[in-house]
Amino acid sequence: MSKNVVITGTSRGIGFELVKMFSDQGHNVLALSRNEKPIAELKLKNVTAMAMDLSVASQYDAVCDFVNTNWNAVDVLINNAGVLINKPFEALDMSDFETVYKTNVFGVAELTRRLLGNMSSSSHVVTISSMGGVQGSMKFPGLAAYSSSKAAVITLTELWAEEYKENGPSFNVLALGAVQTEMLEEAFPGYVAPNSAVSMATYINEFSLNGHAYFNGKLLQVSSTTP
Repeated sequence: MSKNVVITGTSRGIGFELVKMFSDQGHNVLALSRNEKPIAELKLKNVTAMAMDLSVASQYDAVCDFVNTNWNAVDVLINNAGVLINKPFEALDMSDFETVYKTNVFGVAELTRRLLGNMSSSSHVVTISSMGGVQGSMKFPGLAAYSSSKAAVITLTELWAEEYKENGPSFNVLALGAVQTEMLEEAFPGYVAPNSAVSMATYINEFSLNGHAYFNGKLLQVSSTTP
């Protein structure tokens, strides 16, 4: 049975691969990214690519209009989009933190909030975090804004699950280890990650469709290495 799936951060990396997988499986996909062209140019079946910047409040209306007009129901929401700034802490200013948090935290919260009315008790919200946001995990210099934002969405997920446990969707968060994506290469040039974007997308695809039968309000650490 086909699902209605909303995915953010789809212009490259894991999000890009996820869109292709869901399309191949026959699901309907709304692919959101500041740059919609990489997905739009694929002309995939049942996929709508929409340009959207999660940090711009006025752009959420178009997403809601699309869902209400074409689907009504949302079965899966994957909060995958992320912004990473790698700077020594003393070089980070308030605008850097605002840039990261507007997408990684505020954007996640707002999109989830706006789509809640389209979700049922069988829907699943999966938010992509990072091992760097997990308390007690190894931390890396330069990632104060990024890793702290990823910690915030872990707690948000736990709160959502509690608040909507009676009849709302399931909420889970995946803390990913290092994945070979463009974002990783930009932050850590030359580092080779143990997992590819395709392999991680395969895991997320399966988990988003079936994981809510076993988990709600849970943090799952998806990493085979320390980073």
